[in-house]
Amino acid sequence: MDEAGFAIDRKDLIEGLGKGLRVIEAFDDDHNRLTPSEAAERAGITRTAARRYLLSLCHFGYAATDGKLFWLMPRVLRLGQSYLGAARLPRLVQPFIQRLSMACGETVNMSVLDGHEVVYVARSNSPRLVSIGFHAGARVPAHTVAPGAVILSTFDDDTLQRWVAKHEFAVFTPEGVSEAERFLEGVYAARALGYWVADQQLNMGLRGIAVPLKDRKGDCKGAVGMTLQMQGMTREQTVERLLPLLQETAQLLRPLL
Repeated sequence: MDEAGFAIDRKDLIEGLGKGLRVIEAFDDDHNRLTPSEAAERAGITRTAARRYLLSLCHFGYAATDGKLFWLMPRVLRLGQSYLGAARLPRLVQPFIQRLSMACGETVNMSVLDGHEVVYVARSNSPRLVSIGFHAGARVPAHTVAPGAVILSTFDDDTLQRWVAKHEFAVFTPEGVSEAERFLEGVYAARALGYWVADQQLNMGLRGIAVPLKDRKGDCKGAVGMTLQMQGMTREQTVERLLPLLQETAQLLRPLL
């Protein structure tokens, strides 16, 4: 089985495409400019191959270089935008989270798990003058946000343990979770509750609340959640006022997934 969920004959694969995509993925916040040697190490390919892929990316407008270092160009954003424009799920969810945002005055998101990151694929801005939260396309470490805990809470125990064993528990705030066991406690609690609240795990002063988004068969397709300022409500008030709205939205979407 491959990551698409079905078997693909090796003879049908274009290995070069996979290597080129790994070169693109080698760039991140901490590695926004790379030499061919650095790209090769991060992508797991030879320096010669990395250099050829990098030069090809430059030729097609996806990267640029000063002759020594390489960096990505805005054209790369077209790759992610293609998903957001073509995928059924974000388009299906958008009117529901828009309605919810207007009803409660908070920023509402729909997100999915991609490996060890939560990716926000749909967002409805708060009607307030200043909205907060994550824009569509944003990626964050899964252990730092409520959607990560609720999506992982739908995993079976063996799959969850394997995920945790491979995850890097980086800390971004004084309230951040750095121990696997403590994170697992939260995931198990989210499984029992059917929702989760995360306070100041990624940004100080912000709270997230989320519920799993399941289809008609009960399979988790992502999470619906909100990001809000902590100073406006206590944790208990957040659950009392906002959780029923999130649960109602998830239930309305379930027959459509």
